[in-house]
Amino acid sequence: MNPDLVVRDKEGKPYSVRYEAVNAMLLNEFLKEHQNLQRLEAALVAMDERLKEQDAKIKRVNNKVELSKPAPQTVLNNQ
Repeated sequence: MNPDLVVRDKEGKPYSVRYEAVNAMLLNEFLKEHQNLQRLEAALVAMDERLKEQDAKIKRVNNKVELSKPAPQTVLNNQ
């Protein structure tokens, strides 16, 4: 528990909770987590785009490699 939410008596012993501050604290924590989630989602979208670009590049390189392979040759053995 957050010590700022505890109300203490003259002797320093807890006797109440500042419930009006609990909602504000929880909202603040929720907003922080929501911002973090939005940041992570944006990073995921960016990573997905990079992977798509890399897949396209790999496909182009593979196609070039396939085109540059020599055609198979057959050898006749007339003995």
